[in-house]
Amino acid sequence: MSTRQRSARTRIRRLAVGRLISITGGAAAYTALNFTVWDRTHSPSVQALSLLLTFGVAGLLGSFAGALGDRFDRRKVMIWSEAISAAFFLAMVFVHAPVTLIVLAFGSAIAELPFLSSSRAAIPNLVESDEQISWANGLVTMGVHAGIAVGPLLGGLLLLLPFRESGVFALNAVTFGVSLVLTLTVHGNFQEDRSTERAASTDHDRGILAGLAFLWRESVLRRLAIAWFVFVLGMGMSMVADAPLAESFKTGSIGFALLITCWGTGSVLGAACGRFMKSRTEPVWLAIASFGIAIAAFGVGWAPVFPVALVCLLIMGTSDGITMVAESGIMQRRTPDALRSRTMAAFDAVLSCGLAIAYILAGPVLRTFGPQPVYRIGGATALLAALMLSPLLRLRREPEVEPDVEAEAEAEAGPAAPRFASAESMEGEPVGVLSATSDRPSV
Repeated sequence: MSTRQRSARTRIRRLAVGRLISITGGAAAYTALNFTVWDRTHSPSVQALSLLLTFGVAGLLGSFAGALGDRFDRRKVMIWSEAISAAFFLAMVFVHAPVTLIVLAFGSAIAELPFLSSSRAAIPNLVESDEQISWANGLVTMGVHAGIAVGPLLGGLLLLLPFRESGVFALNAVTFGVSLVLTLTVHGNFQEDRSTERAASTDHDRGILAGLAFLWRESVLRRLAIAWFVFVLGMGMSMVADAPLAESFKTGSIGFALLITCWGTGSVLGAACGRFMKSRTEPVWLAIASFGIAIAAFGVGWAPVFPVALVCLLIMGTSDGITMVAESGIMQRRTPDALRSRTMAAFDAVLSCGLAIAYILAGPVLRTFGPQPVYRIGGATALLAALMLSPLLRLRREPEVEPDVEAEAEAEAGPAAPRFASAESMEGEPVGVLSATSDRPSV
């Protein structure tokens, strides 16, 4: 292995460790927040409001956050994003009213958006070659989901201590700081040199919504966005159902934490599959795992005892981890660097719109049907999404072509000769696959 390859792997490992530490604290804090809101109000509507603001509405602002990652130095954007997020959680230490806690968490969620889109967009620039993209996505996703696996259990345990939720919020502020320090130690090109001919030809468009336009015109990315939008309409409601589900099995805060921990543990196992993925096999992994999510959701919906629900969530998490790595690789390869932060942020915004709708519906649906039927509804929308993603299997037969930087211009120039074949017409023109130098909240 060359020195450059070792350096690239070191950069990705530091980002992954930073994500692990930060997400562990964040998952603990959001577990504490959601359980505290439920414990003090016992209102599905208030808990839905918490999820709506922290995961739904905040994500709708992703296009604005993504513009920061394309306009400014992504490394600096990531650093400032973490610093501001830490400040919000530090303020939450001194607050006790549920509504005020939700408002501050909303502020932190907005502050973290630029980090999320910028860090994902930077990966193709930080790796040594195109072959490392799946490995890098898998490693970073493992860090994220390992934090999701450990964080909720940690949050549930800390709620039993005297400082309760305030201590958890303080811990999260510290983890943001540690992640910030690790980001400072990562050196390299977080984006293409905008003075190069290829970057200059794509960087002319600095519009905030340019990423959304590219997402819609690129047929494969459009199919991904629509399928996952359908997915979160049902599965988003299951997030609101987690605390009531634990309560229905009489397992309390520890049971609630175990639900999320099992999903997180499975997602780590799924993300580990990234080392086995290549550009041609990513669509295969994506399609198969999407059906796995649907089957597991139905399993939770009909689980007779709590351990069965935990096993199903482990399977769901494994499948979800696989889809996230495959999805990230497909998006990163198909999006030019000058638009990548905005495109990935636009993708997240589309999903956040679906989550917002799901959270609004979750309260009345949960009161009417109960937690397990809500999971069955999620299984139905997940199955529909899996069927919509199935045509992407044909991508594995498409030849790779040279990077092309004109596709994103079509977003403003209007209809032109198709540069990317649609999933329905893949027997026609080859699908353009961009090189590494050219990116769903987790549910």
